Amino acid sequence: MSNQLRDLFDNNRRWAAATEAREPGFFTRLAQQQSPRYMWIGCADSRVPANEITGLDPGEVFVHRNVANVVVHSDLNALSTIQFAVEHLKVEHIMVVGHYGCAGVRAAMRGIRVGLADNWLRHVHDVRLRHRRRLDHLPPAQQEDILCEMNVIEQVGNVALSTIVQDAWARGQPLCVHGWVYGLKDGLLKNLEVTMDRPESVVGVFSAALKRYPRHAAAGSEAEGDAYHEADTVVGGGTLHS
Repeated sequence: MSNQLRDLFDNNRRWAAATEAREPGFFTRLAQQQSPRYMWIGCADSRVPANEITGLDPGEVFVHRNVANVVVHSDLNALSTIQFAVEHLKVEHIMVVGHYGCAGVRAAMRGIRVGLADNWLRHVHDVRLRHRRRLDHLPPAQQEDILCEMNVIEQVGNVALSTIVQDAWARGQPLCVHGWVYGLKDGLLKNLEVTMDRPESVVGVFSAALKRYPRHAAAGSEAEGDAYHEADTVVGGGTLHS
């Protein structure tokens, strides 16, 4: 075993010992039951650890992560994780959490090629195209931050319109979907005020959230015939008007 990997095992032993000393019986209780109230859907970035950011112990938050915290209706990995969280663990809150300084969002914003992941980041690039009139008039650094927020808002809509969440609401299961962004520079979470807790709330919450980002006045006619120039955003087979 390399010294680097040996260090990880040493760290693990120290952490386990310190945890057990601080809270005797912690691991015994943890092994007996997993009953989180929260599901975190976040970016795979190693600087964004869900448990530490929220001050929760293992077992208190169910986590799914991928590049740029994207949720699409063809991703069986994400959907299976959401279904397990909703139907078996009975989580009450799903948080979609992006972060400022996201390399995936930056690549989509700047058109940077990164390889195979370009196909995945196309989802974020599509968000950028749909809302370019709300982005292109901003300074470059602000564009990336706002696209991080818009991407979260879109993914919250995707989660809320999934069959899993729609079915949960239909059977009266209490479940809220939230959108947050984490700041790498200050360690703080920002609530994007995009909570959806019933089918009727999805379109209105989505629309109100995006209207916080003003569009740049177009030089020509508003009716340019460009579908991406218009304010309609298609999410999960439904149209959300921004």
